Amino acid sequence: MNTTYNRYVTKKLKINHGRKISMDFSSLVLMEKDKETGFITKELGSFTVSDGAVYVKKLFVLDNTVNLYFDTNKDVEEWEYSAIYDVFNYNIFEENDFSIEDCLDEFNPTFLVKFKYDEKYEIVKGKLDKCVSLIEESMEAVFKDIEGKEAEYI
Repeated sequence: MNTTYNRYVTKKLKINHGRKISMDFSSLVLMEKDKETGFITKELGSFTVSDGAVYVKKLFVLDNTVNLYFDTNKDVEEWEYSAIYDVFNYNIFEENDFSIEDCLDEFNPTFLVKFKYDEKYEIVKGKLDKCVSLIEESMEAVFKDIEGKEAEYI
């Protein structure tokens, strides 16, 4: 699994919105990635996060930019794939100074959020907290918004 290097987990199991059993996250670890080789070169910090981190799949810094990948945290049906991209609120990220783009080469709807890395721990912590909060809010809204709309996408 490509994300084992960027998360520490506690041992407590929980139900995630009734869809999937997952682990509670205690922190995300931000790693620096080498531009030439793609290998991880060093740890830049460990950040305590909220439950919204269950959606985070990859987190690293490349060229002084934080790259945070997140997805639905569950396999989705074919109609849900399109519906999620249709109703997802990209603006809320842009309004909070994050760039966001779709990653269409993944099996489930996946997004990449980017923001400038800062060597000050508190600044990065604040950005990660805000981003994880927006991710959780957005994914909960998406699943609520597409509920009962299967007929529109088949």
